[in-house]
Order: sequence, then structure tokens, then C-alpha cells
Amino acid sequence: MKTGLILEGGAHRAIYTAGVLDVFNENNITFDGVIGVSAGAIHGCSYVSKQKGRSIAYTLKYANDKRYMSLYSLITTGNMVGEQFCYHELPEKLFPFDHQAFENSPTKFYVTCSNLQSGQAEYIYCDELQHKMPYLRASASMPFVSRISQIGDKKYLDGGICDSIPLTAFQNMGYERCVVVQTRAAGYQKGKNKLSWLADIIYHKYPRFVQAIKTRHIMYNKQLAEIEKQQKNGQIFVIRPSKLINIKHAEKNLSIIQEVYDLGRHDALNSLDKLRRFLQR
Repeated sequence: MKTGLILEGGAHRAIYTAGVLDVFNENNITFDGVIGVSAGAIHGCSYVSKQKGRSIAYTLKYANDKRYMSLYSLITTGNMVGEQFCYHELPEKLFPFDHQAFENSPTKFYVTCSNLQSGQAEYIYCDELQHKMPYLRASASMPFVSRISQIGDKKYLDGGICDSIPLTAFQNMGYERCVVVQTRAAGYQKGKNKLSWLADIIYHKYPRFVQAIKTRHIMYNKQLAEIEKQQKNGQIFVIRPSKLINIKHAEKNLSIIQEVYDLGRHDALNSLDKLRRFLQR
């Protein structure tokens, strides 16, 4: 039975996931496949390349850098997350991504993207990232504050719009024993996007994507219900924040970032024994 790891996104909220993944690497917790959404995919690739501590290190160093994730970047480049800095300078020079380790890993890695034309999620298998980095960027390109990513003849944005927690998709791909890392505490329910009216204006050429934005809260809450059901039945293992996380999408307070990362570590460490039993049964 193949094991799978599903990583929810959430911009800086997903630094919680980075803490979980570092504990996994420290304790040799591995999976046959990993699928990430948005920031979950960003941190997931460093987990596959076994670069423990990389995500929290560069986040703390550059959280207040205007090239990283800022209104300045949005105004000057059209992307709140600076494309040149975050997807070139940072992984190529400042905090080099270990492409060789990633490619040598037996773990298969998938990135979730939202296709604007179809209004459906696509799950891109990345056997390497030197040429498939655009998919990682597309998955993490939040609507309203990012330029549309065009790859070939397809146009993409944030994977979380069309499939926020791709558990069912991964199970359908053959990953039957799954671990889900969420970035919201138990009991959370998503409300309707307050900017959904803006989608009609900005994305009017892509009516199916507009519909996905408007109904995302319905899709997301159904996914939460399915996760709860499968967790109670013992089908999946879930790690989620043990308390409410109060962190901004583009958090600048380094203490808050560190606190959320530490919570991820804490929750993962507390789950280790049960997680090992789940994976070995």
C-alpha cells in the first residue's frame, strides 16, 4: 500500500507545515508520494530534498525584504511574491535548492495548480524542478495579487482555488495510506470570499475559474468534512494546529513566524509514535 503526504497551503500560515516537515526529516519519516498546494508545495519540495531548516531560515531572513512578499513587489511587478527574487535568486544563490537530492529521492512529488480555462485542478508530477519550477510558482500564485502564470498553452493560478486539500485526488492516484497536514485548527469553517465580486472583473475571460473562486468555501468545507470522516474511520492520519494560528498572509513579525513554525514542530513531535504505527500497520 503506497503512502502519501498531502500538504495544504496558506501563504505564511504554512510555515506551520515547514515545522512538521523538519520533524519528519529528523526522524526519517518518508512517503512514497507528496502532493503540495501553494505554500505547501513550496515547503514540500525542501522536505523531499531533505533540506531541514531551509524554509524557516529563508522566511525569517527575508520576511521583511521588499523583494520577497510585499505591497512594493505587487505594485512594481504585478506579483506580491517577487518572481525573480523568490524563484531565481533565492533558490539559485542565497539558499540553494538541492536539485540533485530532489531528483535522487524515491519520493514522487506533485504540485497542484488551478487551470483558469477549465476551472479544474491539475496535479503536475515533478521528477525535477529545474525546468518545472514554473508549476511550483503557479501553484503559489494567489489570485488578485499575482500575474497569471502561462505554461505552454495553459494558464494557471493558486492550486488551492480548485483543490485546497487534494486528499481524494491523491487517493485516486493510488496513495491509499495518507497523512494530511492542515494549516487550520480543528473546527475551522471557511466563509465566502469577500473579493468574489472582483473575480468577475479581473477574470471575466475565465468564467469557470470565477465560479471556482465563488464556490471555494463550499468545496473546502466539504473537504474538511471528508477529512474528519476518514480520520475517525482510521483511514488517514491528520496533523493540524493544536491551537488557533493568528498569522497574516504576508507576516512581517518574526516572532509570530517562529511561533507558528515551533507549533508545527511541537504538534509533529507529539504525533510521532501514533504516526509511525499508522504508517507501519
